[in-house]
Amino acid sequence: MPQLLNVNSYHYRRGGSDVVYLEHAALLEGLGWKNGFFSMKHPKNFDTSWSRYFIDELEFGEAYSLPQKISMAAKAIYSFEAQRKLRSLIADFRPDVAHLHCIYHHLSPSILPVLSAEGIPAVMTAHDLKIACPAYKMLNDTGVCERCKDGSVLNVIKHRCVRGSLAASVIVAAESALQRTMNTYQRHLARVVVPSRFFLEKFVEWGWPREKLIYIPNYVDSSSFEPAYESGDYFLYFGRLAPEKGVATLMRAAKAAGVKVKIAGTGPIEAELHALQKELAGDVEFLGYRSGADLHALIREARAVVLPSEWFENAPMSVLESFALGTPVVGARIGGIPEMVIEGETGWTFESRNVDELAALLGRINALPAEQIAQAGRSARNHVTTNFNREGYLQATLALYAELGVKN
Repeated sequence: MPQLLNVNSYHYRRGGSDVVYLEHAALLEGLGWKNGFFSMKHPKNFDTSWSRYFIDELEFGEAYSLPQKISMAAKAIYSFEAQRKLRSLIADFRPDVAHLHCIYHHLSPSILPVLSAEGIPAVMTAHDLKIACPAYKMLNDTGVCERCKDGSVLNVIKHRCVRGSLAASVIVAAESALQRTMNTYQRHLARVVVPSRFFLEKFVEWGWPREKLIYIPNYVDSSSFEPAYESGDYFLYFGRLAPEKGVATLMRAAKAAGVKVKIAGTGPIEAELHALQKELAGDVEFLGYRSGADLHALIREARAVVLPSEWFENAPMSVLESFALGTPVVGARIGGIPEMVIEGETGWTFESRNVDELAALLGRINALPAEQIAQAGRSARNHVTTNFNREGYLQATLALYAELGVKN
């Protein structure tokens, strides 16, 4: 029975990468693999016997004393605690392969040399751009940013790339400078799984050897999504309300096109968007946070889901979930979004940040007959069922593990 060590900062469903971490383990367990887990202690964690190996909680947004903050900053850069506890876990559970997800600033890349020294091949799924960009997103207040590709990581401090915070940016710059000097990721990772071709090519641009990277797309279980193919009279955005998501661009375009938009989600610029709505007086309805069957109904009944992103998205699950529910997608031509949408067949794309182009596109889609929208929804459902399914994900993952000497 092969043994898999699953590694991630959080052991609960906090965000998309955490969901992938847990579901990946469940998929392999279903094939008879034995799972081990290495993570951080947290009040919201799922109960697990593996928690005795987890590192102490490290949450930068909480109120800590100055000595505690100094200790946390040091751990974010290089964690001897994580190394010690991982060695203890490996002594009790000898994994054939380790699959890492988000480890930065909590577990820290310091765990990679431990796996390497023990002869355990380490695979990491790149849920973000961290192994290239020190600040994860290639984004700051000036917009999309790639200054660190050919320049110093001190750019992170100069532009306060991490949450606009000088202190946080200093910590991240220090951590990134250390990892660059030690070449930690490239030396100790056997492979990096990349869910979008865009991210793969971006990593190559930033100096990663192509042979270290493998494209394995995300998936959805289409059987869990019930499509309807009966579109309503509105466009839908669902997700976080943050500047890089482009919701303000959508609202301005919707006003210009005279179409109805529903917005499901919360986030840091929610108040700003409500103020913009008062100014524009467009046909926009804010629904707050929605999930589960309620969100699925909103997606299913929308004319199309809109992703007006203004940063390098990876491979948004919102696209796959919308397709699985039989709803076409209008996506910005940025990051991994365009490679997921078949133009004019499963959805449509527009130039990111271009209000006029998006307005014209929304108006055109709004005027399409219901049957044409339904046909796009059917094509979208077929596309995701055929190309982004669980079986394909498993086969590609097992082939990767086999390449590293681990047999199912």
